[in-house]
Order: sequence, then structure tokens, then C-alpha cells
Amino acid sequence: MSYDANVLRRATARLEEGKKARNEGLRQREQEVYAKAPRVAEIDRQLRRTVLDAVTAALREGVDPGPVLKELKERNLALQEERTDVLLRCGFAPDELEDKPACPKCGDSGWMGAGMCDCLKKLCTQEQVKELSKLLDLGEQSFDTFSIDWYSKDGWPGENRSPRENMEFIYDVCRHYAQKFGAFYFDNLLFTGAPGLGKTFLSACIARMVSERGFSVVYDTASSIFAQFEEQKFSRGNEESQQARDETRRYLGCDLLIVDDLGSELTTSFVQSALYTLINTRLQTGKRTVISTNLTMEDLRRRYSVQVGSRLDGEYQILRFYGEDIRIQRKRRFG
Repeated sequence: MSYDANVLRRATARLEEGKKARNEGLRQREQEVYAKAPRVAEIDRQLRRTVLDAVTAALREGVDPGPVLKELKERNLALQEERTDVLLRCGFAPDELEDKPACPKCGDSGWMGAGMCDCLKKLCTQEQVKELSKLLDLGEQSFDTFSIDWYSKDGWPGENRSPRENMEFIYDVCRHYAQKFGAFYFDNLLFTGAPGLGKTFLSACIARMVSERGFSVVYDTASSIFAQFEEQKFSRGNEESQQARDETRRYLGCDLLIVDDLGSELTTSFVQSALYTLINTRLQTGKRTVISTNLTMEDLRRRYSVQVGSRLDGEYQILRFYGEDIRIQRKRRFG
């Protein structure tokens, strides 16, 4: 799993903020304890001094530090016992002034060796969901709120299944794809069909569930993606071009890329090339992609290239949406 640099930066900042808050809380507790039990403050100063004395004894040349260290250890234990007794008599817990990290596994560093700790992964997931929510209404869009009732049970011209039967199949594929992300037998999905049939809604459902499982997810419209590729290629040495390079790396490297509304952009030879690069690179690196479009497969082949059509035909599970526009149905029903 790999997270976007901005997501990781914000998650790490939240981790640091939590550590600072706990340190401030410890400082305030220390002031409270020392004010009520001055002897604890004095003992703490003595304990710090015994540590320094022990180091000095160990480094002293030509002298056996053993006896001195033994004496210091006994003095230290006695002070600790007295400290515990004073804390209890003053109504405090023995560990009142211990620094307790929120995550005992990593000590709030966020890392265990070279691997990311679960505590930082959780924060990354939360930040990623926030970022997705800027583009998708993740507040209500989930598999549990998806309604099959908007799809007719009646037959549909040229199709063997009714819109509802078709959507039940599509819903099951999408839900299992998200639940078993990375281990499902479909690596990539292509949603095709007219507007208003739930393509973006189900894309959001997948984005939410996959993101909450700790995978890096990037959602963007096709026009925005190609604009970043163009900026990255033709701009040089400015802040915008650096941002475009960062964005294109996100598109190519995230665990799941969701491309919305393919075909709404102005299709040029550069866009054709960029789409092929995007699709082919992600296939070669084993990254998963979900694409939604209002175009048919025939339209996609004509507009982009035979090579793009071949990749989509051979490597994507094509899910065709059909039925009556849900937006129009809502307008009729609710006015």
C-alpha cells in the first residue's frame, strides 16, 4: 500500500499534534502533582541525579564502578518506593507522571522499523477519505445506501435482463471488488452507459470502501487528469509544473485510480497518448483502475485508438448500465 505524499504529510502532522497535546497534558499534571506533593518533585530531581552519578561512575578510569553502581541502584530503588508511597497518599496513581504514548507499539513515532505502524495507517486512511470527500459526496454514498428501486423490473430493448436484474449483478460485482480489493478476480472495471444511471455513485462506494481498508485511492475526472499530464509535459521550471508532476505520479502510482467521465474532455492526439500511457503503465505495474464513461465500447475505440480499445476489452470487466435516468425519475417524483 502506498499513500499520496500530501496524505502522509497531513497524517504525520496529526500524529505530531497528538504527541504535543499529550506532552502538554503531562506537563500540566506534573505541575499539579508537584504543587500538591513537593516531595515528589524533590525525589524526581534526586533520581535524575543518580542516573548522572551512575554514568560518571561507569566512565571513571582506574576505579571499579561495581560497588558505586550497586549503592546507586539501592538508593534509586528506595527513592522510587518513597515516591510511589507519596503519590498514593496524595491521591495520585503510581504512574501519574509516566509518559504514556497513544500507540504502545511504535511509541507514537508512526513507524516500526521501515514499516508504517497501524496508528499512522489509520490517520492516512482518515485523511484520504477527507480528500476524496472534496470531489465525492462520501457522506451518503455507500453500498448500504444504494437503492435498487430506481431500476425497472420490466424488460429493456435489446437486452436479455431487465435494468434491475442488470444492476443487481453490477452492484454485486462492485461490492465484492471493493471488499476483496487486490484479491478479486476482476482487477479493473469499466462502467459504460448513459448519464444518470449510478456510475459515479458506485464509483464513490468503491472509493470509500477501498480507502477505508487502507489502500491509497485517487479519484478525478478524465479532463482534470489529462490537463495535469499536459501541464507536466509542456510546462518547465515553475510551481504549476511541479504540482502537475506530483499529480501525475499519484495517478500512476496509487493502489486504485478512479477515472470519472472519460469522453467529456476535448480529445486530441495528446489525450489519446496520455490515456494509453495511463492505462498501460498501471496494467504493467499491477495497479487497479475503475473508469466510467458515457461512451460505448465502439465509441471508445473510434475516439482513442485500437490499442486503448484492446487494453480495455482484454484487461477490464465491462459493466454496461442501462435504464431510465434516475435524476429525471427523482424530478418527477419529488418535483
